[in-house]
Amino acid sequence: MNSFQFQRISNWLIDGAWSSVEPAEMIADFCERLVAAGLPLWRFGIFIRTLHPEIFGRNFIWKQGEDVEIGSVDFEILETPEFARSPLRVVFEQGLEVRGRANDPDGKRFPFLDDMRAEGATDYIAVPVPFLDGSIHATSWITQHPGGFSDDDIAAIRAIIAPLARVSEIISLRRTAEMLLDTYVGNRAGARILGGQIRRGHTDTMQAAIWLSDLRGFTALSDRLPAETVVEILNGYFDCQVTAIRGHGGEVLKFMGDGLLAVFPIDEYVGDAAHVCARVLEAARESRASVEALAHPVGDAVERFRFGVALHVGNILYGNIGGGNRLDFTCIGPAVNLAARLEKITARLGRTVVASEGFANVCRHDWHELGEFPIAGFSKAQRVYGLAEETPVVMA
Repeated sequence: MNSFQFQRISNWLIDGAWSSVEPAEMIADFCERLVAAGLPLWRFGIFIRTLHPEIFGRNFIWKQGEDVEIGSVDFEILETPEFARSPLRVVFEQGLEVRGRANDPDGKRFPFLDDMRAEGATDYIAVPVPFLDGSIHATSWITQHPGGFSDDDIAAIRAIIAPLARVSEIISLRRTAEMLLDTYVGNRAGARILGGQIRRGHTDTMQAAIWLSDLRGFTALSDRLPAETVVEILNGYFDCQVTAIRGHGGEVLKFMGDGLLAVFPIDEYVGDAAHVCARVLEAARESRASVEALAHPVGDAVERFRFGVALHVGNILYGNIGGGNRLDFTCIGPAVNLAARLEKITARLGRTVVASEGFANVCRHDWHELGEFPIAGFSKAQRVYGLAEETPVVMA
């Protein structure tokens, strides 16, 4: 390799790979610079483990003449035969390099290398990428050059790992922060927090459709079932709603025991309130069907479930609220309070879905007026609506 060009690549990484905006672009730029410097690279992969409840890691695969392929794998991969026989398992678990030259008998223990040889690969090396927190990630380097990588090539690969690790760790930490914020506070709130809206009192007024739901009979359920079983039930129950809410443009802000608070932002400049509320109603119907189909075996019995959801539309205060250095990014306001009060009425009326007069007026549908009800904290009684398609079921 050209030592001068190699040093420039190293400096470019140390400077933050500033010419590349996206990770995939950075990987492509990095590999092309190495090839231009004389490294006979045909295929490169970097595999970064993530701090995510469902995703074990992400991978970026570059191959000459092709776009960078981006993928992710879940934790189930750890139990697969493919991972058990992968050279990357050695890297992740032992932090060791794995080399596999053509015609190398030791490399036969890795089926992946056989696949690469079938495509003309002559040499392979997997190199650990240590982060400052002690976690081990991995890179793979493959060539089709006759004779494989030279000693100088291998030395260059090992030397470039440290600067590559630093810039990869910075990118990974940023993405981890985004994923954790998305997981724990929602994508809209997460984007605002990451953008610097972190001081107590930072709030915005937003018009939104409000969703507030809870599970029927949860207190009795918690009393008669083991805590572990209750957690399993809650997770399955919330899955029934979160998928529908997010699929229709909503954001889950908070889980409160068996309760769920979500908002569906309305763009006041576009005037899409009717469209947004129609999607909210569709999400409520999907959730109702999913919860009705939910069955959880407990011993010889099967638990079935019902829930109630109140829908309202109005202005909310959305932002940082809390005490000292412990804040919550949430929403408050009379509209949220009214939704919470309406949700309690669902059980009394034996309804799954109830809507405020404001929501029913915006979302034109076959609503059935259920009457006026006094609402604690509100001076006027509130008119409540239910879906004409629903048959009231009063639980004992």
